[in-house]
Amino acid sequence: MKVLITGTGRGIGKAIAEKFLKTGHEVVGLDLLPSPFAEKNYTHFLSDVTGKLPDVENVEILVNNAGVQDSGQDIDVNLKGAIRVTEKYGVQPNIKSVVFIASASASTGAEFPEYTASKGGLVAYMKNVALRVAPWGATANSLSPGGVTTALNRHVMEDEMMWAQIMALTPLKKWATPEEIAEWTYFVAVINKSMTAQDIVIDNGESSDAKFIW
Repeated sequence: MKVLITGTGRGIGKAIAEKFLKTGHEVVGLDLLPSPFAEKNYTHFLSDVTGKLPDVENVEILVNNAGVQDSGQDIDVNLKGAIRVTEKYGVQPNIKSVVFIASASASTGAEFPEYTASKGGLVAYMKNVALRVAPWGATANSLSPGGVTTALNRHVMEDEMMWAQIMALTPLKKWATPEEIAEWTYFVAVINKSMTAQDIVIDNGESSDAKFIW
């Protein structure tokens, strides 16, 4: 299938693109960073989701991954950018699946204010998209990771005090890898045929931790 993924230059987006390439799909990537791949089934566009978007026809799977954090542009990139991308490539008769990479903070609120608002809006918009693509038999869902072991989070992972505090709040005592989020994305986009309008939290139990006091 033809898959369009935003934010493929590094981290989660790159891992998602690698998963789809390894499983034989045609992948189109959008990012401000140069192409991380040199494969015949991969096409890369240097593109800002808030600016002019390239013309790409017959997209069957759309993964909205591009995002920023505490940048002053979180709403514009994470929410408005995803809306622009989805309205251009996702809401059309060829679409089979739309996946949004949101955040556990969309349900907990435990993040930078504008980032949290952008991801919460993304989950709400996902449900709107699910209703509109359903007549074509397509699904729309979101994944809400907690901490992920990307280079952007290295400063947190390498700070022993901060990492200890985070792990104290995380029942499984670890973070997800980008490759694990890629596996979730592939399952939701390709294997899944019946789940739609749902947000899946992947945070190693951080948001569900509770202490019983009798």
